[in-house]
Amino acid sequence: MSIRDVYIVDAVRTPIGKFGGALSSVRPDDLAAHVVRALVDRAPELDPARIDDVVFGDANGAGEDNRDVARMAVLLAGLPVTVPGVTVNRLCGSGLEAVIQAARAVAFGDASIAIAGGVESMSRAPWVLQKPERAFPAGHQQLYSTTLGWRMTNPRMPAEWTIQLGESAELIAEKHGITRERQDAFALASHQKAADAWGKGLYDSEIVAYEGVELERDECIRDATSMEALAKLKPSFRKDGTVTAGNSSPLNDGAAALLLVDEEGLRATGREPLARVRASAVTGIEPHLFGLGPVEAVQRALAKADRSFADLTTFELNEAFAAQSLGCLAEWPELDPSLVNPRGGAIAIGHPLGASGARLAGSVAHQLAAAGSGTGVAALCIGVGQGIALVLER
Repeated sequence: MSIRDVYIVDAVRTPIGKFGGALSSVRPDDLAAHVVRALVDRAPELDPARIDDVVFGDANGAGEDNRDVARMAVLLAGLPVTVPGVTVNRLCGSGLEAVIQAARAVAFGDASIAIAGGVESMSRAPWVLQKPERAFPAGHQQLYSTTLGWRMTNPRMPAEWTIQLGESAELIAEKHGITRERQDAFALASHQKAADAWGKGLYDSEIVAYEGVELERDECIRDATSMEALAKLKPSFRKDGTVTAGNSSPLNDGAAALLLVDEEGLRATGREPLARVRASAVTGIEPHLFGLGPVEAVQRALAKADRSFADLTTFELNEAFAAQSLGCLAEWPELDPSLVNPRGGAIAIGHPLGASGARLAGSVAHQLAAAGSGTGVAALCIGVGQGIALVLER
């Protein structure tokens, strides 16, 4: 069996909303349907009935995104009922996992045309109540938030693995000697680059605003922030810590989607591709050091693509925390840091869990198209100790 080339024809995303912000009134299945519909509308030569599958990442799935949000997006977007949909969960890497799985299906001939993406509404993530072991318990029952992090943790899990995500960032800061000042400087640069990219119209080609919602730009970007403002924020996880709300990614809502095709699918769309999929990798690491998960994943993906850091044109690294991102960069000494997140990162743009990987892959594809040629990487750390990476070329 020959392996087919896989092309990314287009990539779209919503502006990213802040927790309780402009997109908080929108159901996650509607957000997913919106980017799917927008992607199809942008390929008028494509018969939607030819789409072989829709793969979506979704990290929580405990609320309105239950019951296979990918299939719900297909139906709500008005695609033919013959188009299937599957939802995947690799936590923060879910959106990129969806892209990788769709690309694999196209490469092996299981699909010719596929949509991949991700969605998350952290604003609308519900509280959940465990079913009691016996009927009519007399005592109080506990509600668990499904917005972020550990809940209903298995008591057999080692305690050091189930610490707060921010505490993990503190451990990485200690491991690599990353100061509060460096973290704040990294966060400030994220906001500055994002604001600059929006001001220059660099996101215009991929943004599809949600109709009826007043949100034209990523909602968490702080144009006016400064080192002085960031320095005033108190540590969030340790009394004497370095990790703050200012140098961490926020809680967010949003969706992203990409159109992936083989040569036959490319002809059916009548479009020039943005980029081609070269290689991917997923790896595991100690759960309490999850933020360093991308280190090995990126190295493996580059090796599969027969590329090195010296070959890169751009690199999108999800900024879960400044400490986590700087920790990864410390372990990639051959990577030029100026290539990383040139249009801003998740600290400014936001991190809607299941959507972020698709956002990063789409951003790399658009950047490569704008450059005309090159190699790019999208990578994320993943809670509970994993890393994921995708290599694209043009």
